[in-house]
Amino acid sequence: MNVGNLLPSTLRHIAMIMDGNGRWAEKHGRPRVKGHEAGAKTVDRMVSYCSGIGLEVLTLYAFSSENWQRPVFEVSALMSLLRHYLRREDKRLKKNNIRLRAIGRLQRLEPGLRRELERVILDTSSGNGMILNLAISYGGRDELCDAAAELCRQVQNGELRCDEINDELLSRHLYTAGLPDPDMMIRTGGEFRVSNFLLWQSAYTELYFTETLWPDFSAEELGRIIDDFKCRERRFGRVPENK
Repeated sequence: MNVGNLLPSTLRHIAMIMDGNGRWAEKHGRPRVKGHEAGAKTVDRMVSYCSGIGLEVLTLYAFSSENWQRPVFEVSALMSLLRHYLRREDKRLKKNNIRLRAIGRLQRLEPGLRRELERVILDTSSGNGMILNLAISYGGRDELCDAAAELCRQVQNGELRCDEINDELLSRHLYTAGLPDPDMMIRTGGEFRVSNFLLWQSAYTELYFTETLWPDFSAEELGRIIDDFKCRERRFGRVPENK
């Protein structure tokens, strides 16, 4: 594995769309739930790897707002996997100084699961290593609507003037407030879209799409993507200085 293998200073935050669990299960002649279980093992590998190489933030698209429309038994299985992950990984996250965060409309979670999530977030809050940011019941459009609604409330209450609203202020009202925007977004599973994920934050994010199904995604492949990232020129709309 060649990660070169130090992170470039410009790579602080990686976001991942973990796609392909269901197709992996179908490919192996197994129920979809088994694909999600296999995908959970990949989550373990990615968290360990990214923490080990010194990444600041890893955001995983764990459950979208649209995923609530899936069959009840599949949603229940995904929530059970999340609960199991939180209980299983709490001590390991603390041991590795990984701080858990969660973004999304978390109020839609079952109260017991939400309490479990809040418990692990609190338990790991003193960690000074990587931030593991789980997008749960998350939608990029929901996030923008929630931010706009809060700004409207402040304007109505006389706490804010309309002409004071700018991109920096809006960013401070997003679920990701306080986090750097993602430098790299990876989608596994062969699809070429961002599926309502971090729409505002990904304005200048480098995008990577791989045919690899999420349960088969490896640290070696992530290392190759990081090496490719090092070769990309990120101009943020500016002309390079040597032109």
